[in-house]
Amino acid sequence: MEKDLEVLHHSTAHLLAAAVAELWPRTKFGIGPAIENGFYYDFEFQEKITEEDLPKIEKKMEEIKKRGLAFEQSKMKIAEALRFEKKKGQVYKEELIKQIKKLGTTSVEEGVLEEIGSKKMDTVSYYKLGNFIDLCQGPHVKTTKEIGCFKLLNLAGAYWRGSEKNPMLTRIYGTVFKTQKELEDYLNQIGEAKEWDHRKIGKELGLFVFSDIVGKGLPMFTAKGATIRRELERFIIDEEIKRGYQHVITPDLAKTQLYKISGHYPYYKDTMYPPMKIDEEELILRPMTCPHHFMLYKSQPRSYKELPIKYAELASQFRYEKSGELTGLMRVRMFCLADAHIFATPEQAETVIKEVLNLIDFTNKMLGLEKGVDYRYRLSLGDRTETKKYFKDDKAWENAEEVLRKVLTETKAPFFEAKNEAAFYGPKIDIQMKNAVGKEETAFTVQYDFALPKRFDLTCIDEKGKEKEVIVIHRSSIGAIERILAFLIEKYKGAFPTWLSPVQAQIIPIAERHHGYAIDLRNELLGKGLRAEVDLKNGTMQTKIRDAQLQKIPYMLVIGDREQVQKKVAIRSREKGNEGVVSISDLITRLKDEIENKK
Repeated sequence: MEKDLEVLHHSTAHLLAAAVAELWPRTKFGIGPAIENGFYYDFEFQEKITEEDLPKIEKKMEEIKKRGLAFEQSKMKIAEALRFEKKKGQVYKEELIKQIKKLGTTSVEEGVLEEIGSKKMDTVSYYKLGNFIDLCQGPHVKTTKEIGCFKLLNLAGAYWRGSEKNPMLTRIYGTVFKTQKELEDYLNQIGEAKEWDHRKIGKELGLFVFSDIVGKGLPMFTAKGATIRRELERFIIDEEIKRGYQHVITPDLAKTQLYKISGHYPYYKDTMYPPMKIDEEELILRPMTCPHHFMLYKSQPRSYKELPIKYAELASQFRYEKSGELTGLMRVRMFCLADAHIFATPEQAETVIKEVLNLIDFTNKMLGLEKGVDYRYRLSLGDRTETKKYFKDDKAWENAEEVLRKVLTETKAPFFEAKNEAAFYGPKIDIQMKNAVGKEETAFTVQYDFALPKRFDLTCIDEKGKEKEVIVIHRSSIGAIERILAFLIEKYKGAFPTWLSPVQAQIIPIAERHHGYAIDLRNELLGKGLRAEVDLKNGTMQTKIRDAQLQKIPYMLVIGDREQVQKKVAIRSREKGNEGVVSISDLITRLKDEIENKK
């Protein structure tokens, strides 16, 4: 985010808090950070408020803005600040100050307090806006008149500091731009994007459902949704096998010891499910597949002549996501990852990673995703000083990062660099995709791992007959099936290409006397491997066509007296409308060509 835009966002969050303080003086205040497309502020209201109150808050914000109040910074000693917040009953601010005192930090944004060593802070920063004084590091614009055009968007529940053990606060989201036109353009964009949200379309098309009885974050796919998943799975398995991958199957469970050896257990313990004591073993649902593949590799001696060895798997994985962070198919608690691990020598790393990026670009192209438009790459780097977070081996880090950077540069991949985003065992390339509102999400990754081979003693016999340590490239080709499906629903707005469409052809008989021929045609299409249904409901042809259009079916095949006599069909396509009458053989040839070539 641009610095001046971040300052504008943060200043407007402060303005929102000042307005709430005037309207509801008994409110307790949490935090109010700038975020990518605006800002939010967390409150504990003593009165019930709803989204109907947002216009009232906006009006008060406009009043304060017009006063031209200055953002005035001051400092307070920590003891004085604690007394100040205690007197006001601001328990959340007290907690933040105590944490600042404990860790020595300047950051309270997003509820995260980042340790900056043993330095202890003597003072904390406040900003005054009229009569409203808030614990805040800043920076802000000079006066409220510099705040642009803003809009409050919605309310949401948010646990304090992101923990379900803490109170639920009310989070108010908003956005702000320098001009009214920029604001209106953005509001139009998000208004349109809401129409293409994968959760909305998925429900309308009957692709997946959630049940509180089954559990939060556990989607169930209908026959239609499962069809799309199956096509994606078949596509990626077939393509990977063509490229030399060995598709394997490993258990969804493992002994906790496996993840203690890998180091995942201490690093990811909070996002793993609790261990289960079974007989004399302690088992856990796997949060990742790599240790299983490592044990496959170790099951026999390996020669350098065999490398690279590529193990791939469509693997179910289980990770605890906080209920407030679950988002349709984008963020779930159980997912199926198109996962792979490539065992190679360090000298092979560059070639292997180029092949991986080639596969990713190919699969994305087949899915209709354009490089540089729908997705780009992020080179996620480690911080050598973060010894608790990252495996300690500076030389290995520098070498791995340089290899990834070189590959991205030589392949002319659109990428940017991000510090402190690496995995604990090595740097990675993140594939960043845009969702319906244009926000980037990490879809999947390519990771250079020089650390876990040491933990698992992964070696090969080199040309001199000696053991040599290998490296591992962790990669996904299309990511989690659930997440890529969410991206594709929004990309296509539910109108999938024919090869992915749950129903590829809807047969529409005009009258009951055409039902027999319609059923025979459906059976013939099914026998050719095409997905066809016949609409035998009572209703007009126009009603049946409209129903098929609402379900975004690529082809409607209309049958009347003429078509029945001639053993033909009248084609109406989703893209072009009426296309005339064709023979059954021509219809099948056309559909098969479109499907096999993924047009």
